[in-house]
Amino acid sequence: MTSRRRAATAPAALTCGAALLVGIACTGSAATAGESDGGEGDLAHKSAQQISDEALHQLVGAQSLRLRTSTSADPTKLDLTLDRAGNCTGAVSKGDLGRVELVKRGNQVWMKPDAAFWKSQLPGSKGEDAAAKYKDTFLHGTTRDAFLRGLSEACDLKAFQKSAAGPDEEQPPPGAPSPSVTPTLSKGRPTTHEGARVLPVIKKADGTVQTLYVAIDGKHYPVKLTAEADHQSATILLSNYGTPVSSKTPAPGRTADISALEDLMQGTQSESA
Repeated sequence: MTSRRRAATAPAALTCGAALLVGIACTGSAATAGESDGGEGDLAHKSAQQISDEALHQLVGAQSLRLRTSTSADPTKLDLTLDRAGNCTGAVSKGDLGRVELVKRGNQVWMKPDAAFWKSQLPGSKGEDAAAKYKDTFLHGTTRDAFLRGLSEACDLKAFQKSAAGPDEEQPPPGAPSPSVTPTLSKGRPTTHEGARVLPVIKKADGTVQTLYVAIDGKHYPVKLTAEADHQSATILLSNYGTPVSSKTPAPGRTADISALEDLMQGTQSESA
């Protein structure tokens, strides 16, 4: 896998996460709200659709949050704290192919690959040498660099929120078959997620099960979404709503110019040509 292909995995995972949120927020046949609290707080007398809509409203209005994603179909994982100004800090992991720490402030981007990244990108001793040389070093550049621009697209909270909101009215493309079953949203039993009370909202349609966990206490933020289909699963965790992204950036003494990575990659490509 080339570094440029690899740069696309983070925004792809983020886009997938937004698509899952759109899926469960789509209007369907909503189950009727129950008559008793049952531990649901003020969500007790709201329908599953109303709860889903309110959670989406809270997500779209968030100024900052922490996003974590994982899926059984791909080793890519995101763990980023990001805001609507495009700033972020965190990490993008590609399993055995390596992990990259990421810091973005404005158009300035820093990335710190681990040893597995270097070894997966550069053959033989070149990967080992680069891992040793750039250990604990951030590669720095701006979003004018294609690789850093692709990697840092996952920092775009506004784009994620826009994708999560989805179109005002979903229409199937011309010629597409109609869903065999009208999706139904239903309320599950209250449970806990990372120490907080949450209420699951469940959507089942055409063999796919999506569960949105909504905070019961305080603002009704969406805090977890799971999706299962065809023996595959995906999970999105959302937390730290409103917490500012750290403004701390790597010290100049711990950085190297991003051209170092590009020079190494071009040298490898020239040898393989």
